Amino acid sequence: MDPKITSRELDFFYGKNQALKRVNLDIKEHQITALMGPSGCGKSTFLRTLNRMNDIIPCARVSGRVLLDGEDIYAPGVDVVRIRQKVGMVFQQPNPLPKSIFENVAFGPRVLGTNHKVRLEEIVERSLRASSLWEEVKDELGKSGFALSGGQQQRLCIARALAIEPEVILMDEPCSALDPLSTLKIEELMQQLKNSYTIVIVTHNMQQAARVSDWTGFFLMGELIEYGGTARIFSRPKDKRTEDYITGRFG
Repeated sequence: MDPKITSRELDFFYGKNQALKRVNLDIKEHQITALMGPSGCGKSTFLRTLNRMNDIIPCARVSGRVLLDGEDIYAPGVDVVRIRQKVGMVFQQPNPLPKSIFENVAFGPRVLGTNHKVRLEEIVERSLRASSLWEEVKDELGKSGFALSGGQQQRLCIARALAIEPEVILMDEPCSALDPLSTLKIEELMQQLKNSYTIVIVTHNMQQAARVSDWTGFFLMGELIEYGGTARIFSRPKDKRTEDYITGRFG
């Protein structure tokens, strides 16, 4: 199977500070890839290189290649809006817009030019169903997104990401601000979504990586130390630093 996303010799700098060092990684289609490591190791920075979210940071600089379906997303003339449509993102803190539940989900399609009422209703229902939120909110679509619980808000943000029909979903510690029950719902949702999407998740929670992912990468000080099938990484790590992190000797 060809990888959905490939990074090759990827370096990233915040000014003079190098945050990523020659990262080579293949992300498989319709699989969940977890990126783990201690704080400040580069995993979230790497995640944001996959849809060029780092472009908005002053003094940021990238070298190397990131290929999406074989296309270098950093090549001159690439349409960044199209890349971010194909590669959606869900952030650590739920960030609903100050709008109704309906308009939160309809926001992206409206920006992309969809304004037909019936079509928007179809997109909103489909996206809320896909995020396992429809049954909880279908009679309250006019309610503010802020009125939902934290876990519901995060699923609303996932629905908002799905509404623009991406192929890849990036999740930057999507459960770190949630209670255990909400975390379980998000993890179950990820397992359902991978049938239709490629998912990359950053997590500090090793148990979560072990539970939900098919592939795991371990980052340390800007380097990808080890990458492989999750079961193998957790049971038979090849690098002593990976073993030390998994067994709690640091991090």
